[in-house]
Amino acid sequence: MTKTKPADQLLDITGEVCPMTFVRTRLALDRLASGESLLVLLRGEEPVRNVPRTAAEQGHAILSQETGEDGVTRLLIRKG
Repeated sequence: MTKTKPADQLLDITGEVCPMTFVRTRLALDRLASGESLLVLLRGEEPVRNVPRTAAEQGHAILSQETGEDGVTRLLIRKG
């Protein structure tokens, strides 16, 4: 089993609703240097569908996406 590098920043938007989920994600990505990573914690069908899609459309890489038993999705994004 390989150990992945921890994210450079963590953003918890589990209490946010669209469109604020991606607005908060985009602001966090804007503060990172190219190549750094952001771990986003989100909850709900709409954010889980929209945040990764919109991040990818803006040139960022989706490194992983997992939903835990607690219903929280952990989305790891590398800034493009």
